[in-house]
Amino acid sequence: MFMITNSASGAAALHRGDAAQDVVYAWLKKHVLTLPRNETTFLTEAQVCRQTGVSRTPVREAFLRLEADGLLRILPKKGAYIAPITEIEVDAIMQARGLVEEWCAQQASRFGASLADELDRLIAQQEQVRSDRVAFIESDRDFHRAIVRAAGNPVLATFYESLRDRQVRMGVHAISVGSRVDEVLAEHRAIAQAIRTSQADEAAAAVGVHLARTLAALRAPTLVDWSPGSRAVV
Repeated sequence: MFMITNSASGAAALHRGDAAQDVVYAWLKKHVLTLPRNETTFLTEAQVCRQTGVSRTPVREAFLRLEADGLLRILPKKGAYIAPITEIEVDAIMQARGLVEEWCAQQASRFGASLADELDRLIAQQEQVRSDRVAFIESDRDFHRAIVRAAGNPVLATFYESLRDRQVRMGVHAISVGSRVDEVLAEHRAIAQAIRTSQADEAAAAVGVHLARTLAALRAPTLVDWSPGSRAVV
């Protein structure tokens, strides 16, 4: 069972005078995202209040924000339910990502070096946070978002954001498999290089390879210290 423990960073943020809701939201989000994807957890407002030292109002508001992110479901008068991520959901999300991202990579490749320079910057940023699973996945999201937005279809861009909200917790699992962090960075570089040379088909193919390997990692078992606050990747 997932247990909430005291967070030194969360407490420090509260002392700095940050908005209580933002602190609780960030703290809870990190714990939810590092929860094993096949595990079910139930959190109560009272439990979070005790651990964070804040009142019920900011905790309730943080729960609402996390529900909007698709990371939990609020049960009235009971608390927040965090459901496991099923294999069916994993397959469905990755199939949808493939349809959107391969097409977007083809369209975005027309920007060539200008987009590739931005992607290289995002890869360097991702390299810097490789030891922090949640930060690494957030940087991964920035990389893929840049390609989707460059394609110029706002409907697909909005749809894609909803997919990635649901996939963040999945991604934390994926990069915890073997040497997946190094593989992700190499695959991102291959995508950026294909876009740099404006090779639309090659860019789409590189995205397809990347997503296929990500799906394989999502399906693989992993041995990781999943305890709250752990930042190790093995």
